[in-house]
Amino acid sequence: MSIEIANESGFDVDADAIVAVARHALVQMGVNPLAELSVLLVDSDYMAELNHRWMDKDGPTDVLAFPMDEDTIDHGPSESSGGQPSLLGDIVLCPEVAAAQALRYGSADPRMRTGDNVPDAPASGLHGDYGTADELSMLTIHGVLHLLGYDHAEPEEEREMFALQGKLLESWQARAAGGASGS
Repeated sequence: MSIEIANESGFDVDADAIVAVARHALVQMGVNPLAELSVLLVDSDYMAELNHRWMDKDGPTDVLAFPMDEDTIDHGPSESSGGQPSLLGDIVLCPEVAAAQALRYGSADPRMRTGDNVPDAPASGLHGDYGTADELSMLTIHGVLHLLGYDHAEPEEEREMFALQGKLLESWQARAAGGASGS
């Protein structure tokens, strides 16, 4: 699997860890091993520009995913690409937003990010060990799932995508805790 990463954010991030979690998600999803993925880390100004241009929303966001042509999406072993490399697309991450979210939410659990569950103050007391790297791992998995065609626009889609995201993140964390690297 070819995963290219470029850090243009100005933030010091562990690029190898981001590549490893992306690879883990792709392998777990059964994506063709010849697949290609690009990850770009950007600053909040550029992310705000992308968010406005492509999503028609103001301000920076945490992650954007730009799948290649819908016909090239490789959903896993049930779809064969004939052994040809599949260009999955690009994931754009904003470490600055990820850092703020890690501090605010203190968890990758989507239930902590909606409605009455969103803390008014930084969540450092709740999950003091949850940081920017954890948030970037979750956002990378989120971006991979978008590239594979998952969405969360409708409640049923959201439940499916976030459940899968949680399982992938849990398996990644278990693997990382066990000292294994990549897949």
